[in-house]
Amino acid sequence: MPDPIATAEKELTAEISEGDLVRRARDGDISAYDDLVKRYQERIYATIYHMTSNHEDANDLAQEAFIKAFSALKSFKGGSSFYTWLYRIAINKTINFLKQRKNKIHLSLNDLDFNAENDPDLVALVSHKTPHREAGLLELQKKLNEALLKLSDSHRMVVVLHDIQGLSHEEVGEIVGCNVGTVRSRLFYARQQLQGFLAEYAKSV
Repeated sequence: MPDPIATAEKELTAEISEGDLVRRARDGDISAYDDLVKRYQERIYATIYHMTSNHEDANDLAQEAFIKAFSALKSFKGGSSFYTWLYRIAINKTINFLKQRKNKIHLSLNDLDFNAENDPDLVALVSHKTPHREAGLLELQKKLNEALLKLSDSHRMVVVLHDIQGLSHEEVGEIVGCNVGTVRSRLFYARQQLQGFLAEYAKSV
C-alpha cells in the first residue's frame, strides 16, 4: 500500500515551480536542489547513457553534472530554463568525456529514427527470413556503431537529443547553442551519412 505521506510529498513537490526551487537552491536550500535533481536525473542519465552506452559512465557523468550545476548555481541568470542550462552542462561533460574515450558507442537500431524503413535495401535485409538473418542484423548493428563514430560530436549529439530523447528542434538548439536551422541541417546531414553508410552495407551482403 502506498505511503500516503510520501505520496503527498511527491505531489507537493510537483506543484512547486522550477523557478521557486532554483531560487531556494541559490539561497542555500539543499532540499530544494535535491528536488531539482529528482525531477531531472532520469532524463539527464538517459541522454548521457545514449552517448556513452555505459551505465557506470552515465551515472558518474550525471552525478558530476549535478554537482557542477550546484556549484555554478550562482552564475545561472535565468536566461533559459534551469532544465536547459543543466542539459548543456551534462552535454559538455559528456562530449569532453567522449573525446578522451576510445571505446565504441553501442546504440540499438530501434533507438534511432532516421527513416531507415524507407530504404528498400535495408528493409529487405531486416525482413528477409533466412538462417543468416540474425547474423546479418548483428553485423548491421556493428556497421551502425562504426557509422555513428564517424559522425562529429555535434552531429551525433543532435541525433541523440532529437531522435532518441525526443526533444524538439527548439530545445536541442538551446542545449547545444545553435539556431533551429542549424539543428535541422545537422540532423539531415547525420541521417544522410548514416543511411548512406548502411545502404552500402546492405547492397554488399
